Amino acid sequence: MGSRRVEEEDTVSESTYESDETESEAKEEEEEKKTKKKESLKWLEELPDVPIGKLPPHLEFQRIRVECKADAPMHTDALQYSGAYASSGYDNSLRLDNICDNFRVEVIRLTEEDMEFDMIGIDPALANAFRRILISELPTMAIEKVLIANNTSVVQDEVLSHRLGLIPIKVDPRLFEFADNNTPNEKNTIVFKLHVSCENGKPRTAVKSNDLKWLPHGSEFHLASEDLKSDSSSKPRTYTSFACSQDKLPEFSNNPISTMENIIISKLGPGQEIELEAHAVKGIGKTHAKWSPVATAWYRMLPEVVLLQEVVDKDAEELKNKCPVNVYDIEDLGNGRKRATVAQPRACTLCRECIRGGQEWEDRVSLRRVKDHFIFTIESTGALPPEELCTEAVKILEGKCERVIAELS
Repeated sequence: MGSRRVEEEDTVSESTYESDETESEAKEEEEEKKTKKKESLKWLEELPDVPIGKLPPHLEFQRIRVECKADAPMHTDALQYSGAYASSGYDNSLRLDNICDNFRVEVIRLTEEDMEFDMIGIDPALANAFRRILISELPTMAIEKVLIANNTSVVQDEVLSHRLGLIPIKVDPRLFEFADNNTPNEKNTIVFKLHVSCENGKPRTAVKSNDLKWLPHGSEFHLASEDLKSDSSSKPRTYTSFACSQDKLPEFSNNPISTMENIIISKLGPGQEIELEAHAVKGIGKTHAKWSPVATAWYRMLPEVVLLQEVVDKDAEELKNKCPVNVYDIEDLGNGRKRATVAQPRACTLCRECIRGGQEWEDRVSLRRVKDHFIFTIESTGALPPEELCTEAVKILEGKCERVIAELS
């Protein structure tokens, strides 16, 4: 009996020891889990505090820049949703006061034919609206109706009429009215005459836009119905009804209407002839491209080239030689050392040759685009100078905004 009691006591003590050991191990595991959790959240505690109403630097960079990698650009979207950064307390809504504070225009180059300027602080939608208005909604004068009396050239009548329609006319379209279905008169129509022939035995003759002669008195071709009348006492009617000669009007008295020069219309061989009248009316590019006042109007975002690391010596020479438009230059540091610098970031065409050749070049050079800075280029066809085209485009955009406000109010 005594030995059995001893064995039972030993068994109880061993089970008690094992339970204590299990509890201690469980506590150690819990402490380890807590330690690991604290370590995993330590990086969050080390993050700097972000003021309410401002974005963290990485989000702000994505909002205002497009980053161009070797394979494709990143962060190209323009977030227009006002609550896009609501969790950061940042108001992303489009506000008029912000546009007024940040918007500005800087003219870079201006000639009689083209213009380059920067539009800064606007949304891409507004920049594209301005471009579309320039191309398709600014009115000009262009040849719409061609009356052919004789055409023995190799160019068919339809093709000849199309070529005449594309010749820019150097006249202010604001001085004319839209013809619509009204009778052609001195306020809505310009008439040109073309009569060129090549005599037998003479070399081929080039018919150019210079041969189009302005008829300020209107058409000289009689109406077909008038030819049948035998009454010679009345003045024969023509295809236009001008009340007065256009050269008598003050706006044209010292400024004759003409076309762009040296544009080849056709070529005539010996014995061939072209005789016609061309009637120009007012229209917009949305109807036909011949009424577009610009040869081209386009924009691009401002390039931004940043060297993330110092590029020196042979690497600097390699970087300079990589760029086909000479964005980079070499700076002499003395003692035979050289360093690459960004000389002409505006000339960057996003060919991305400078960041090709491995990850090391992407770590050295960063190519970016500024999302709210647009470089505009306008090439006028000659009807209006490029600076006046910009002014007229702004007026049309303003009129569109006023109509929208009127509809909403």
